[in-house]
Amino acid sequence: MKKVFMALTVAAMLLLTSNTVVFAQDAATEEAAVAEQVEEPQPAVEEVAPAAEEEAGGLVAFHKTLKTYFIQGGAGFMAATCLCLVFGLALCIERIIYLSLSKTNTKALLKNVEDALQQGGIEKALEVCRNTRGPVASIFYQGLLRYDEGIDVVEKTVASYGGVQLGLLEKNLSWITLFISIAPSLGFLGTIIGMIQAFDKIQQVGDISATVVAGGIKVALLTTLLGLIIAIILQLFYNYILSIIEGLVNEMEDSSISLLDLVVRYDAKKK
Repeated sequence: MKKVFMALTVAAMLLLTSNTVVFAQDAATEEAAVAEQVEEPQPAVEEVAPAAEEEAGGLVAFHKTLKTYFIQGGAGFMAATCLCLVFGLALCIERIIYLSLSKTNTKALLKNVEDALQQGGIEKALEVCRNTRGPVASIFYQGLLRYDEGIDVVEKTVASYGGVQLGLLEKNLSWITLFISIAPSLGFLGTIIGMIQAFDKIQQVGDISATVVAGGIKVALLTTLLGLIIAIILQLFYNYILSIIEGLVNEMEDSSISLLDLVVRYDAKKK
């Protein structure tokens, strides 16, 4: 439930940010227009003001163009496709934050665990792992917790808990892939509906002309374009998340082997 709440919160923040940027652009344009009417132009500003005014006008025109295309593409399908982007990005951001917090300096952790084993034994090493954040420290903790049951049990525990941590790292990835699939699917659905509308108009008019079918074909192209763009954006984030997970998994496997070596040496020294 906390993850869903975080995803919804991030989505709301994204929407609020986009609206704030648009309002800020409109306000800047209005202020520039008022300043141009009230103040007399100075020689030093004459070269800069047209460029700034042209840039602000370009942003406003771009925003109006997007709004026009959004309406022409069909508000229902375009809004549903945009929701895929919002929720997909929210989940991607949540995963990136979680994975970033899961990163651990494994070399420093292994050094601290080794020093703790030499100074205070298993209890001291457990304390070090308990005070360290990340999946690697959690695996170390679960393995050292079963040291009294033998080296074989420690090895099996490390392997089993490594799978548990891998599942936590990959959490919500299935939802991201779902939005990657739904976005172009909604676009293609809009394409089919747009083509049906075009053929309905042809049937009503009884003649094939560019003006009759242009509206339906334009709806089809706009919805497909938006769906493909959203799928590409989410796919880039998804692959980036997978690369982070692969790096963490490699660290977990390498560190687990190093931990078993430490435990074997500690057990041999203790005996």
